Amino acid sequence: MLLINHGVSIEYEQASSSALLSNIFGLLPLLLMAALLFIFLRQAQNGGSQALSFGRSRAKMLSENRPKVTFEDVAGIDEAKQELEEVVEFLKYPKKFQALGARIPKGVLLLGPPGSGKTLLARAIAGEAGVPFFSISGSDFVEMFVGVGASRVRDLFDQAKKSAPCIVFIDEIDAVGRQRGAGLGGGHDEREQTLNQLLVEMDGFDQNTGVILIAATNRPDVLDPALLRPGRFDRQVVVDRTDIKGRTAILGVHARNKPLGKDVALEVLAKRTPGFSGADLENLLNEAALLAARRDKSVIEMIECDEAIDRVMVGPERRSIVMSQKEKEVTAYHEAGHAIVGGMLPHGDPIHKVTIIPRGMALGITWSLPEDDRHSQTREQLLAMICRAMGGRLAEELKFKDVTTGASNDFEQATELARRMVTQYGMSEGLGPIQYGRGNHQVFLGRELGEDRNYSEEIAGRIDTEVRKIIDQCYARGKEIMDANWHKLERMVEALLEYETVETEEVRAILGDKPYTRPEIPVVVAKPPEPGAKAPESKPTRLPPNVSPEPA
Repeated sequence: MLLINHGVSIEYEQASSSALLSNIFGLLPLLLMAALLFIFLRQAQNGGSQALSFGRSRAKMLSENRPKVTFEDVAGIDEAKQELEEVVEFLKYPKKFQALGARIPKGVLLLGPPGSGKTLLARAIAGEAGVPFFSISGSDFVEMFVGVGASRVRDLFDQAKKSAPCIVFIDEIDAVGRQRGAGLGGGHDEREQTLNQLLVEMDGFDQNTGVILIAATNRPDVLDPALLRPGRFDRQVVVDRTDIKGRTAILGVHARNKPLGKDVALEVLAKRTPGFSGADLENLLNEAALLAARRDKSVIEMIECDEAIDRVMVGPERRSIVMSQKEKEVTAYHEAGHAIVGGMLPHGDPIHKVTIIPRGMALGITWSLPEDDRHSQTREQLLAMICRAMGGRLAEELKFKDVTTGASNDFEQATELARRMVTQYGMSEGLGPIQYGRGNHQVFLGRELGEDRNYSEEIAGRIDTEVRKIIDQCYARGKEIMDANWHKLERMVEALLEYETVETEEVRAILGDKPYTRPEIPVVVAKPPEPGAKAPESKPTRLPPNVSPEPA
């Protein structure tokens, strides 16, 4: 008013609504961030924040309500069980060992191929000892954030010490325990920090804490040497694939809750499954049970077990593939060539079965099984394997004067085997008993980059020459066998084209030039319904293409 009384002119503009809205929208992100921060802090106080739980261990404790696994559930690895009985005894009666001044191994490393029963054995130890069992995978330690792996290791061992006596089981420890300095990320790699913390925690064990670390791996060659020294992993237990006696025992364990027919002999199944692991044998009986259920049977018979072996080894039948008569004929000669060459070699494995029914990625398969479990192979046995691999291409070339791409996998296996004979086994006549090439296999590099080549270009050329020489000799030897036994090959081809599969007895008869009569398949004739009887309801059965109903 004073300014107006003195004649001062005042001009003003009223704020528009658009300017007010722009100010509100400018403050909205700040208000939203403040609200989110408030919610985040509230959850952190209540222990519900996932962001702040990155450093916590993801180990799972075996529930007491869960069915316990004991040593009775573990079969075929008696030596490994004996080695671990001391661990169970220590957890049950620690004073017995402490009174004698004995120190139980701080760590036990289980070594073995996949499916051999390492994890099952660790669970059996926990079940026998009746103590808490922490289980975690090696890949659960490392995350994208720096320091998370080491924090999880500390948290895991803190939980274990509070629950002592207990067992900590780290599966696939090679994911975190690989040799340091082998990566491309420098010395401060997150994986190395995690391994360093694991080494510190294992050194920090007191002798009487009652915490026992058990780890499993199928790649002991890549583990850091500091992890394997005494005082950390004191004991290394090999859990290998079992022999025929062990496989029989494993099949007996997995057959407890399965009704087997009278014709099923576990010893026969064990003999037909060399090289199978415990997981393979469990899968075999499960596949047989599924096949029996699919056929509406109340028991598992030997026919389902035989088919289950084929399914586990090479996959299910693929009868939906439409093959021309020419392709069937080529496949029959190819597989018959494998069978004749392999079966007539004195050092070859006996031929078990030949089929031209497609399975997996193959159009036909020839099975050969060793008579006994084998832990090493002679030079003649390796040469027989190469000769048998060449039999398919030989049969195609001699019969059709042309070749197909079906032998590509055969050549790959034969060439790799011949190269190992020259460079690893010292079985080359020209180069002698010398091993060429040291496989360092850097853990973060490819196979080719990780191999140390310790020979010259001249030796490399001689290696190729020796490999070629072995292949040529086996090819010529296979051709001699084929020429001398062509009539046997034609007989097997005729049986394959008519029946699609030739079993063991018929294979032996063909190889021995003996007559063979196939057993007749019983035909079930339905009885006519009685007069006045009500016809039962029929349910349609869907069969795959080209499959006829099986006899009852």
